[in-house]
Amino acid sequence: MSLHGDAVAVLSAWSAPTPEEEALRLEFLEHLRAHDDAMLRECVPGHLTATTAVLSHDGTQVLLTLHPKAKMWLPMGGHCEISDMSLAEVALREAWEESGISGLELLPGPLAVDRHEVWCHPPRSWHLDVEYAAVAPPGADAVISEESLDLRWFPVDAIPELSDEATRRLAARGRAALSSGTRAFG
Repeated sequence: MSLHGDAVAVLSAWSAPTPEEEALRLEFLEHLRAHDDAMLRECVPGHLTATTAVLSHDGTQVLLTLHPKAKMWLPMGGHCEISDMSLAEVALREAWEESGISGLELLPGPLAVDRHEVWCHPPRSWHLDVEYAAVAPPGADAVISEESLDLRWFPVDAIPELSDEATRRLAARGRAALSSGTRAFG
């Protein structure tokens, strides 16, 4: 299956937890139907991306990056690449690339969807973000990548003001998924 086909399958099967996210899920599926290149950065109106909240092994903390363009503390995430075969693969790859932590274990997902304006194609373009969570091994050391101004662990219940509600929601949902004991793959 192609990355595009995987995104259609994942979003078709996903049960959105809120009416707002259900509307976004349907919008994402319509975007996929309308754009063969919807998974790639080159899709000018907007493109699907994957974000991952990296949690500590016990789920009490979330690793956030100080995003150089947004100037906010956000989870790891980014664009799909032509070689990616699934949204889950994108989520795990982006989390590893931006955190430097090997051995991350992806939790079943997606856990959320979000749509936000970005700088890919001025004056306006959108990230149609499919969001996951991953768990770091005990004692994991994060390494700041060139895609980040800083990288820090924050308590899930004390994410800094210089963040957003989507980040808080994803971290909380990730902690809940970890607490439920279900695991996907690493």
